[in-house]
Amino acid sequence: MAASTASRAASPGGGAAEPRRPARVLCLGNDLIADDALGIVAARWLCRRLAAAGAPIPAGPAFDPAATVRAFDHPQAGTVEVVETALTGMYLLEAVVGASRLIVVDTVVTGSADPGTVAVLGEEDFTTAPGGSPHYVGLFEALELARGLGLDVPAEVVIVAVEAGDHLTVGGEMTAPVGAAVPVVVEQVMALLTGVVAGA
Repeated sequence: MAASTASRAASPGGGAAEPRRPARVLCLGNDLIADDALGIVAARWLCRRLAAAGAPIPAGPAFDPAATVRAFDHPQAGTVEVVETALTGMYLLEAVVGASRLIVVDTVVTGSADPGTVAVLGEEDFTTAPGGSPHYVGLFEALELARGLGLDVPAEVVIVAVEAGDHLTVGGEMTAPVGAAVPVVVEQVMALLTGVVAGA
């Protein structure tokens, strides 16, 4: 399963305790396709924010060559892993295993909100909501499979989603509203990690 950067706490007897599972932020996107770059750009902003607040620590090997994993020791959130990848479907199975919490960052295309609109959603919101993201093809199925197999998957998954304006132009830059949403996304993720309400 996915290698994670989990810190070990000393047990009362002096031995190493079981590793603590990290909080994981799974940032999905493709920086070659207009607004689909949001997840990748947000991952890099988030890493700078976490590095400023805590200490970067060695990350375990990525679960796939197409994924980048960075890890940080945050004073409030503990060990945080930031994963950036363009993978979809069952390729994400190992990305959802072994974390204490899972926050997913991605764009969505619902047509029901203005481009750049940021929403914090749960898995249940995607069972009835129209639209979505190409990266979600199989993500929830991967979660269901992992749970069915009894693997170590977080009980709750939170999605920080941004309505895309252009998710088709190869080589295009992010549209202005989606680019402007990046710092908002980072604030929302930090709020979820630390329990401090964004904007408070």
